[in-house]
Amino acid sequence: MNRFTFEYDLNLDMNPAVGRMTFTADGIIRAEENGAEIFSLAAKDIKEAKVQAGVGCGLIFAQYEREAESVRDEAGAPQGEQPDSRSNEGVKGALPPCGGSGAEPPRTSGAVESPATSDRVLCRFSMSGLKQAGEFCKIVNFYIESGEAAFPDEPEKFVCEQCGRPMIAEISVCVFCYSKFSVIKRAMGFLKPYWKTVTFSQILSTLSLISFMLPPVIIQRLIDTHLQPEGAEPFGTWAQIGIFAGALLISRIIGEGVTIIAARRYNRATISVFADMRTTAYKKLQSHSMSLFAKRTPGDLIRRIMEDTDTVGEFLVDLARWVTEMLLMFTITSIILFIADWRLALLVLAPVPLVMLIMWGCQKFLYARFERQWRKSSRVNSILHDIIKGIRTVKSFGNERREIKKYAKANHDLAAISSDNEVLWACMFPPLTFLVSVGEFLVLLVGGWMVLNGTLPLGVMVMFTMYLWAIYEPLRWLVNVPRWLANTTTSMVKVFELLDEESEIKKAAAPKDVPITGKVAYNNVFFGYKSYEPVLKGVNLEIKPGEMIGLVGKSGVGKSTLINLAMRLYDPNNGSVKINETDLRDMTPAHLHENTGVVFQDSFLFAGTFYENIAYGKNGATLDDVISAAQAANAHDFITQSPDGYMTLIGEGGQSLSGGERQRLAIARAIIKDPDILILDEATSALDVETESVIQESLARITKNRTTIAIAHRLSTLRNADRLVVLDKGGVAEIGTHTELLRKKGIYFDLVTAQRKSSRDD
Repeated sequence: MNRFTFEYDLNLDMNPAVGRMTFTADGIIRAEENGAEIFSLAAKDIKEAKVQAGVGCGLIFAQYEREAESVRDEAGAPQGEQPDSRSNEGVKGALPPCGGSGAEPPRTSGAVESPATSDRVLCRFSMSGLKQAGEFCKIVNFYIESGEAAFPDEPEKFVCEQCGRPMIAEISVCVFCYSKFSVIKRAMGFLKPYWKTVTFSQILSTLSLISFMLPPVIIQRLIDTHLQPEGAEPFGTWAQIGIFAGALLISRIIGEGVTIIAARRYNRATISVFADMRTTAYKKLQSHSMSLFAKRTPGDLIRRIMEDTDTVGEFLVDLARWVTEMLLMFTITSIILFIADWRLALLVLAPVPLVMLIMWGCQKFLYARFERQWRKSSRVNSILHDIIKGIRTVKSFGNERREIKKYAKANHDLAAISSDNEVLWACMFPPLTFLVSVGEFLVLLVGGWMVLNGTLPLGVMVMFTMYLWAIYEPLRWLVNVPRWLANTTTSMVKVFELLDEESEIKKAAAPKDVPITGKVAYNNVFFGYKSYEPVLKGVNLEIKPGEMIGLVGKSGVGKSTLINLAMRLYDPNNGSVKINETDLRDMTPAHLHENTGVVFQDSFLFAGTFYENIAYGKNGATLDDVISAAQAANAHDFITQSPDGYMTLIGEGGQSLSGGERQRLAIARAIIKDPDILILDEATSALDVETESVIQESLARITKNRTTIAIAHRLSTLRNADRLVVLDKGGVAEIGTHTELLRKKGIYFDLVTAQRKSSRDD
């Protein structure tokens, strides 16, 4: 992809328009309205592209050097001629802002107001395009700064290309335009492993349905052939009546028994589908890179894996069951009624077309309503997850009331939209069911008149009234389908979006799992979480086997990003990271991680025992392995002093332990596999001096003759590193030992001086 397009919906005169502004790999910005190009300009002649949010709309404007300007506007005015009012070139205040105040577009802080510079308004847009406009300006500004055009692989959609409605933040498809049929068809694929169970259950359900539909026919025959008087006396016998009654009883017993067996089989299939979908979604989640978790909240992911998969699984089995049953019930009953009397059958079915038309018209509206309800529910889950996870922070700051208020508001919003949806449905459902049931009144009215006139047997009339439920039950079920379908297809899209999202970490076609001895090389590495917002710019660094490297620099310069690339949690946008001359992209992640140990600043511990948390670092670890790792990390003493030793249970996250104890467990977990490469990300920054000294002693022992990449907030802890790498402005600024860098009196010297001054002030 070599272009980025921003679609705007207002022209410069504030009237609706269909326009697009495109930035290409050649550094050219072109604007079109209604298919005609209105201007083009070179990005290199622009000083900066900016977005202004106004009242009711926004605008993109560019600050440029007038002498370098090369613009062709809609009137085709050559350079040096006076353009028309739409171009707004050099005309201060010529174009009123969104609110109509007549002020000019804002200048950047410190911009010089002189004939040498000018602000040109490029386009206007409604507020639905604000986010995409910001992305457009970031891409243009990156080109202005670096001379390189960088575009997202798959640009985020902010407006639906088909209907023009704003896109929902949590979903990549338009809730109004996506194909419901294709989503349902794909979801049905989860039933394939259980088609035998479902088919057998469906056959049983069909037999049960037939048995329940026999009584009206039996009663009709009983009335018309044995109970209806001839003159004044009935002409049937007790034996004949007993036979009919026995037939009714047998059909009911068979129907109930078969229903129980079918329901058990259906339930078994339902539970299996639930489990398969959750497992599939969880496997996909584990295969993703960290970028997925950066884009989505924990509540959103939990909702998709647990609740949405259940909703979809239940729908699939129920759909297979109820569609077949309702269709059979409606078809068989209709045939019986038309054979009995086609005139009354038409009266029974008369309201059906109107009901179907109303349901078709309401479906898109219902989809949008239930999509909003889904988003509110996801928001509630996310807040609850964050509060529970960060309860210590909440309580230590005394913000319980604030969190209660935040959760209560989100819960209130969910309750409000849920209540609105239920009220809406409560208003829609009774009229629809009433329309469906109009046929009942017509049958009683017209059928009764026909019986009185002798044109319709009484038994047929009774059979019609008994079969009304079998005609209207499918229709009442059909009335509920739009609501059911709207809720379920939303969950389907959420699940499939997770399953379809491609991981940024690609598996090598022919992996080269070479032995890892600890040699790491960064070769001209460029990386940004968005390619046009680089964190690392052309980093070149070689780490020798057994060498300890300290990464130093201000916050945000890319220290953690550098080690994330070494662990292949992300892949570089350009350049490569190699171990033993082999690109990490040519290795399997499992092989890399088996030979890499990492200790984070805030290491997570699982709810389990000391033994389980340490053994987590190595598959098949024995108790001896765990004890050896704990001793190397100086954790053995406090573990053995616990009530159950290594089998002592610790709470989730290890909240019952001190920071030093948690960190020593994390170190033991990292070194139990005896890794060739050890990564320490601020491993001691949050500890007191005494605890830090204990951990530093263990780190000094375990890092000996092992390739180590360390980040530390306290620069004094890196004094013994073989080399220090100072990062600044996304690149390597200085490399050397502690003493060498102090002598240079550069960035590292300033950092050490500032830290020493801070310590003296303390």
